[in-house]
Amino acid sequence: MALNWPYENRGGYLYVDGVSALDAARRFGTPLYLYSENMIRRQYRRISEAFSKQYPKTRILYAAKANTNLSILRALREEGAEIDAVSPGEVHAALHAGYRPGQILFTGTSVGLDELLYLLDAGVRMNVDSESQLDSLLEQEVPEMVSVRVNPEVGAGHHEHVITAGYEAKFGVWDEDAIGVYAKAKRAGVKRFGVQMHIGSGNLDVGNYLLAAKRLLEVAGHVRRETGVEFDFVDLGGGLGVPYKPGERQVDLDAFFGELVSFIKGELERRDLGEPELWFEPGRFLVAEAGVLLTRVTTVKRNPKRKFVGVDAGFNTLVRPAMYGSYHHILAASAMDEPEEVVDVYGPLCESGDLFARDRRLPQVSEGALLAIMNAGAYGFSMASRYNSRPLPAEVMVGDGEARLIRGRETLGDLLGGQC
Repeated sequence: MALNWPYENRGGYLYVDGVSALDAARRFGTPLYLYSENMIRRQYRRISEAFSKQYPKTRILYAAKANTNLSILRALREEGAEIDAVSPGEVHAALHAGYRPGQILFTGTSVGLDELLYLLDAGVRMNVDSESQLDSLLEQEVPEMVSVRVNPEVGAGHHEHVITAGYEAKFGVWDEDAIGVYAKAKRAGVKRFGVQMHIGSGNLDVGNYLLAAKRLLEVAGHVRRETGVEFDFVDLGGGLGVPYKPGERQVDLDAFFGELVSFIKGELERRDLGEPELWFEPGRFLVAEAGVLLTRVTTVKRNPKRKFVGVDAGFNTLVRPAMYGSYHHILAASAMDEPEEVVDVYGPLCESGDLFARDRRLPQVSEGALLAIMNAGAYGFSMASRYNSRPLPAEVMVGDGEARLIRGRETLGDLLGGQC
C-alpha cells in the first residue's frame, strides 16, 4: 500500500500521530476532524526540497482553499510557505495568521468591486483573471506588480468540476488576448510582471504539466517579444494529487520536478525569458493525507439486499464523495482487526446521495463504534456546510501524542447567528 497516512493500528484501535482516535472522539465529540501537524510540515519540506534543488529561485505558495484553519496556516508559514488565495476571506485569514501582504498572491475570478477595494487596501499581490479585472484594478490604482492568469489550453484533474483550463473552463486570459492585457498594464505604469496558470486539481502525471508549461511559456515569449515585458516569476499553479485508494502510488517528487524543471529551463532559454523565479501552488498535497474525519456509528440496519452503517457525519461534513464521486478509504477506528463484511456507509442527511461508500469491505462494527474517513484534510472542512441545519464540526491538531482544539464545535445557537 502506497498510502502515506500518519496512523497506527494498536491492538485494533486507531492512533493518529500518537493520539488515540477513541480518546479524541470522547474528549471533543464527533464528527471530528483530526490533523497531523507533523505530517503537514513534513509534506511541505518534501515538496520544497524537491523543487528547490532543481532551480535556484523557487517559492511554494500554499493553495489555502484546501484548508484555511489558522493553525494550519501558521504551521506552513513557519515552514516558509507563502499563500495562494482565491477570495478576500482567504486573504483575511492569511493576514490574521501572520503572513505579510507581500507573501500573498490573490488569484480570483469574477471579482466584485468591493472585493477588489479590500484587496488593494490589504496590499496583496494581484494575479488578474481577465482584461476587465485589469481595467477595474487600473481604475482604482496602478500597482507596482501585476501577474496574469493565462489559460494554457491544457486542462486536467480528477473530475470535470476541478479542471481549470481549456476551452470549457471559465478561468484565465486566452493566449491571443494576453499580449494586449500585458501591453495595457505596461502603458498604465505597471513596472513588474508575472505569469501564472492552473490546469486543475488532483493530478498525478507530470505530462499534463509539461504540455501546459510549454503553452504558457510560448505565450510568455510572445508577450516579451511584442511588449518588452520581462517576467519576475512564472507560476505553475498547483493541483498536485495524492493517492486516495490502496494501491495508488505516491508522486515521485524528485522525478516530477526533475522532469518539469528541466523542461522549463530549456523553454526559458529558448524563448529568451531569462531566469525568473518559479512558483508552485500545492494545496491538497500538503494537507489531504494529514487529515482524518472521525464519525460515530449511530445505526446498523439491513434490507433484503444490503447492509447499512449509518454515521453522524454527512455530506454537510465531507462533500467530496457526493459532489465528485470521490473515494475515501474508511477504517474501523475502534475495531480494526474484526472480520470484514460488505456494507454501505451513509450519513444523517435527508438525501439519498448522502453516502460515503457503497459496497465497501469494512470490519464488522456495531452502533457506537468509531469510523475514520481518511484523506480528509483537504476540501473537507473548507467545503463543509450547515445543510439540514447541522452545526459545523470541531477541528483538532494532533502530534506526538498530544491533541489540541483548533476550532470549536458549533452549537444549535450558532445556526441562528445574524438572523432576526
